[in-house]
Amino acid sequence: MPAATVGLPLAAFWADNSDWVTAVVSIVLAVTFATILDRAFSRRSRLTDAVARNGLNPKLDTRLRFLRRLLYATIVLIGVAIALSQFTGLSRLAASVLASGAIAAAIIGFAARQTLANVVAGIMLAITQPLRVGDWVAFEDEYGVVEDVRLNFTVLRTGSDVRVIIPNERLAAGILRNDTLISDHVSLEVELWLAPDADVEQAIAALEQESGGGVRAAEVTPEGIRLAVSGEPVAPSQRVPREAELRRRCLQRLRAEGLLATA
Repeated sequence: MPAATVGLPLAAFWADNSDWVTAVVSIVLAVTFATILDRAFSRRSRLTDAVARNGLNPKLDTRLRFLRRLLYATIVLIGVAIALSQFTGLSRLAASVLASGAIAAAIIGFAARQTLANVVAGIMLAITQPLRVGDWVAFEDEYGVVEDVRLNFTVLRTGSDVRVIIPNERLAAGILRNDTLISDHVSLEVELWLAPDADVEQAIAALEQESGGGVRAAEVTPEGIRLAVSGEPVAPSQRVPREAELRRRCLQRLRAEGLLATA
């Protein structure tokens, strides 16, 4: 069969489907390039972690993770945009609908307001870093280690190995306690209540001897006296069990001294 005869079907196919072929190739190339770049970042991070004596710096680790995902999403979006631009009919429709800046802003804002807010908050968290990968933080009623900071949410692993997914917007706007932002250890502190007529000085002396730390009268109310007992600093992962142990010992000591609140 002559080469010209073979070329005719191919030319006809390309004439009829060039838009679709170009669109598919654009998306495949974008996803492939984004995946290769993501794996290169991942390998670089693991290599740096293995070479570094104390592991990868938490600040650098957090920023690299966020940058990887931001680049991946950006490259894929560019590929999708190139693919959509191949269809002239869709381009005309988009141009006519988005001719007005107010309409464009309204559409984008309404459709993706929550997602965009979380992504913007994630960028701010990656830059300012009130929390980093590996930090032990308390947010609302949850306490655990930051396992990952993603584009729109952060993963927190609690002491019971439960993953808590927190939207970045809530993290950026809420009150966050970071126990390891400055130091790798956290101080223990438990609270105990005495009866209103209990001997506070005797209780403080007994608890100081039992805990080996400081004891202070944190609050006095008609219902009783609240004592705050501190202990030696420990690793964040040991905070919950060590505080439970300290609380148990203090309660036993108060009971033995006849000072435990009955109400």
